[in-house]
Amino acid sequence: MVVELFLDLLSQPCRALFIFAKKNNIPFEFKHVELIKGQHLSEEFGKVNVLKKVPALKDGTFTLAESIAILLYLSRKFNTPDHWYPSDLRKRARVDEYLSWQHTAIREKGCRIFFTKVLMPLAVGQPFSPDKLEEAVKEMNFTLVQFEEKFLQDKPFIVGSEISLADLVAIVELMQPVASGCDIFADRPKLAAWRSRVEEAVGKELFQEAHKQVLNAKSLGSMQLSSELKEHLKQILKP
Repeated sequence: MVVELFLDLLSQPCRALFIFAKKNNIPFEFKHVELIKGQHLSEEFGKVNVLKKVPALKDGTFTLAESIAILLYLSRKFNTPDHWYPSDLRKRARVDEYLSWQHTAIREKGCRIFFTKVLMPLAVGQPFSPDKLEEAVKEMNFTLVQFEEKFLQDKPFIVGSEISLADLVAIVELMQPVASGCDIFADRPKLAAWRSRVEEAVGKELFQEAHKQVLNAKSLGSMQLSSELKEHLKQILKP
């Protein structure tokens, strides 16, 4: 039975799952849940994931939420190459270390930039605040220093010589500020070189396929959000 993945490629974790599944030839059915239309808030989608968030997985009668849990489930179910989630105790611990850290670091800071510059204007109908954006970028810059010094160091990838789930989860998050017009790779040669290696490892064509929609995020400005989604975003974006 083909696994069903409920995704919207505007979402960073959804892109990680899409790339991982495609790269590893995992048979899946792409179920598009359009975030911009608030489809994730619907009663119908709530039957798949009561949390009403993407991504979500359905494998027969089994359903699963949360991107990291889904990535690990797929890696085990389909026995993907060891480098993604190494069997070596210490290498696996390094992957786990990054995945545990990133939620309140790179993911949080990158989301804040995207929310401030792209989603906030859509939700409230007003231009973004330059002061809030400057603050968000400053926080992201500090986090990027931590990423380079603690996790990347002088290695080709986070765990060593091969790509892992840690690199995949990291790159999709770092592309979110880029999509909002903040080139966080500029003037960071180590980070830029790592990005190139990750793109090469997953395949440039696949990488571009996954990011095509979000890199055109400026077009979202012409879209109309549902009133339910606007209220939802306002609650999320409250200071």
